[in-house]
Amino acid sequence: MPVLGMGGLFFRANDPDALSAWYKAHLGVGAGCVSDPAAQANEWVWMVQGGPMVFQPFAATTEYFAADKAFMINLRVSDLDGLLADLRAAGIAIITKAEWDHPDTGRFARIHDPEGNAIELWEPPNPQS
Repeated sequence: MPVLGMGGLFFRANDPDALSAWYKAHLGVGAGCVSDPAAQANEWVWMVQGGPMVFQPFAATTEYFAADKAFMINLRVSDLDGLLADLRAAGIAIITKAEWDHPDTGRFARIHDPEGNAIELWEPPNPQS
């Protein structure tokens, strides 16, 4: 199969520059960002670490995210508690629900960017547990 993974995520924004700056400042996501501190930064791309990614269409009637949004971003994270502490310190509202977390699938939290797009933060289960 020739497809190796996601090459990008493109979506509309009312203020693309401000939204891009918000993602870089609070999540370390976007052009010029690196997930691995040993990686070389590239001004055009976000250098991510390989790993699992869910690609799943949802029913048009789903209540899992807002009905007026066509997508929800899911970001795989390595230290959910640390990231949530940083987001709280920045005044960003966080939603957690005990039923979202499971030892087989990991832990989840949800935030929204300044334009109201849902961002699910996912810490996969630790294979050593």
